[in-house]
Amino acid sequence: MAAVTSVHTSSSSYNLEAFFRMKRGRLTVTIDSQVVEGQQRNKKQKKDTQSPKLQKSQMQSCQLDWGSLPHHVVLHIFQYLPLVDRARASSVCRRWNEVFHIPELWRKFEFELNQPATSYLKSTHPDLIQQIIKKHADHLQYVSFKVDSCTESAEAACDILSQLVNCSIKTLGLISTAKPSFMNVSKSHFVSALTVVFVNSKSLSSIKIDDTPVDDPSLKVLVANNSDTLKLLKMSSCPHVSPAGILCVADQCHGLRELALNYHLLSDELLLALSTEKHVRLEHLRIDVVSENPGQTQFHTIKKQSWDALIKHSPKVNIVMYFFLYEEEFDAFFREETPVTHLYFGRAVSKAMLGRIGMNCPRLIELVVCANGLQPLDDELIRIADRCKNLTAIGLGECEVSCSAFVEFVKMCGRRLTQLSIMEEVLIPDNKYNFGANPL
Repeated sequence: MAAVTSVHTSSSSYNLEAFFRMKRGRLTVTIDSQVVEGQQRNKKQKKDTQSPKLQKSQMQSCQLDWGSLPHHVVLHIFQYLPLVDRARASSVCRRWNEVFHIPELWRKFEFELNQPATSYLKSTHPDLIQQIIKKHADHLQYVSFKVDSCTESAEAACDILSQLVNCSIKTLGLISTAKPSFMNVSKSHFVSALTVVFVNSKSLSSIKIDDTPVDDPSLKVLVANNSDTLKLLKMSSCPHVSPAGILCVADQCHGLRELALNYHLLSDELLLALSTEKHVRLEHLRIDVVSENPGQTQFHTIKKQSWDALIKHSPKVNIVMYFFLYEEEFDAFFREETPVTHLYFGRAVSKAMLGRIGMNCPRLIELVVCANGLQPLDDELIRIADRCKNLTAIGLGECEVSCSAFVEFVKMCGRRLTQLSIMEEVLIPDNKYNFGANPL
C-alpha cells in the first residue's frame, strides 16, 4: 500500500513516498531512493566510514513496532476507518484488538439494513449486529438506522431497538432511504421497540422519527423519561400522533429547540406552549403542509396573536414551510401576517397566493416556487422584493416573469441576494428586452 507523507521543517518541506509492509505486528518503512538521492550524495562519504554494526543499528531504528503504539494513537486512527477495515485491523495484534473494543469507538453507529434481493446498498452483517448488542449496547450513544423500502428491513430495525435495554442513547434516527418502510411495520411492534429506548435511555436529546407509526402514548413515555434532555424532535408524516400528543411534548420538554411536524399538528395552543417563560428560545420550526387528495383536506388557520407570541419569545427562530398542495387548497394561508422565513412550493401556486406572501411575510429569507402556470408573476415578484427586506435566496421553476420585471427585481434586492436560481424558460422577452431580436 502506497502512502505519501509530507514532512514540514522550519525551512523546507519534503514529500516522501513510503511503502509499508506489515509482518507479525511489525512495520518496515522503505523510502524511495529518488526522494533522498540528494541527501545520500551529501552524506555518502560519511556513510562509507560507518561501521557495519552502526549501519545495522540505524536500519533497525527504521522499523516501528505496531504493538508499541499508544492506545490513543491507534484509537485516533481507528476512528477514521470504515467498520469493516476496523474489524480486520483488530486481528493484527492483541493491543489493536483491545482498542477495537474501547467504548469510545462504539458511541456512534449506523445500522444499515437492506435486503440483498431488492437493494444494492451494503448491509451491516448479522453477526456484527449480535456482537454489538452483546458487547457494546451500553456504549451506544449516537445511533441511526438506515433501511431500504422492504418491510423486513424495518422490522429488523425494530428487533434491534427492542434489545437495547441497557443503552444510554442520546440521539436516535430512523431513516428510510426509499419509501417509508416503517409505516408497513405493525404499529404495536414499532411502538413496543421504540418504547424500550425511550424508557431505558433517560438522556435522549435528538430524535428523528419521520414517516413512522409513533403515537401519542409512546410520546408520553418519551416525555416521562427524557423531558429534561430533549432538544430536537423531527416527526413529520406521523399519522398516529394528534395535536394533543405533540402539545404534551411542548408542555413538558422546556429545552426543545428544534421541531419538525405536519401542519395538522400545529395549533395555537402549541405555539403558545413554545412561547412560555419556562421554555427555551425555539431555533427551528419546520412545518410540512401536505395534501394527497385535492379538495378533501380542510386546513385550519393559525391566529396572528399566536405567531406574535412565538416571535416575541424567540425572535430569531427560523420557520420553514414546505407546501405540497393544489391551487384551490391555499385559501387558509397568509391572509394575515405570518413570520415564516423559508417557503418552498413543491406544486403549482397561484398568483393570488404569491401576492399575499409579498404582503404578509416580512421575515421571508428564502423562496422557492417550482411551478405557477402561464400567468406572469411581475407584480408579485416586485412586491416581494419591496416588502421582504430579508430576502436573500430565490428559486423559480416553471413560472413566467417578463425580462423587465426581473431586471427591476434584481435592482431592488440584488445586493442582498446570495442565491438566485432561475430556469431560462422563466424569462419572457418584452419590448425592452428581447433576446431573439436581431441587432440593427
